[in-house]
Amino acid sequence: MAQPTLQPGPAGNDTSEGLARMAAEACDDRKAVDIRLIRVEEVSSLADWFVICSGLTDVQVRAIGRSVEDQLEELAGRLPLRREGQSEGRWMLLDYGELIVHVLTPQERTYYDLESFWGHGEQIRYVSPTAPASPPTPNP
Repeated sequence: MAQPTLQPGPAGNDTSEGLARMAAEACDDRKAVDIRLIRVEEVSSLADWFVICSGLTDVQVRAIGRSVEDQLEELAGRLPLRREGQSEGRWMLLDYGELIVHVLTPQERTYYDLESFWGHGEQIRYVSPTAPASPPTPNP
């Protein structure tokens, strides 16, 4: 079964889904890899949404985290309630209450395997507007 994808688009910044979309777009701005949105509101009281993505280096993980913070502050007037892992650079957690953003290196992401742990929530893959189009299928 194909996993749903999320195309960038209008999302109200007054909803938790809108906040998650903005965070995903901010991750994409810094070339995050494999951006996933997971709706956890029905399976957890921690948050309504998780955004999980990878940065390929410690520097990129920090840059992605800063991008999320900057965009959510600018567009939604929101600051994280908590920020963890910034000094290590291998992972970052930004807690906005109804949204938690996880930015991890591929090794940390594999180790923690958050997608499997929260697999009972609806998972949506974010598709970048700058992603290359699929090549056309040749006619036989």
